[in-house]
Amino acid sequence: MRRLPGDPGPLRRVRYTLGFRLPRENLDWVRHDLTDAGWRTRLVVRHIALMIPVSLALALLPGPWWVRLMVALLAFMASTLTVAVSADDLRRSRLHRHGLEVPPGQRR
Repeated sequence: MRRLPGDPGPLRRVRYTLGFRLPRENLDWVRHDLTDAGWRTRLVVRHIALMIPVSLALALLPGPWWVRLMVALLAFMASTLTVAVSADDLRRSRLHRHGLEVPPGQRR
């Protein structure tokens, strides 16, 4: 897989995943990430990568093993479903945060 112009390094990708704004030199990459085919899948996969450590931390809380497992699964599944359902709004917000607009012809 070839790197795109303005492709952020690993630390900037982590910041981007956490919702922070990237510098101007990464705007082409952000535009591609949020408007190219597969943007919805990338958004959900990024969220899953973020939720795995959170769910593991929830599973380490004290209590019976089945309660800890259910709490971790509930957090993971509920947040992933929420991100999948509101992907259009999340994309629009992230585009706005970077000073970009949704391309014409794509969903608002």
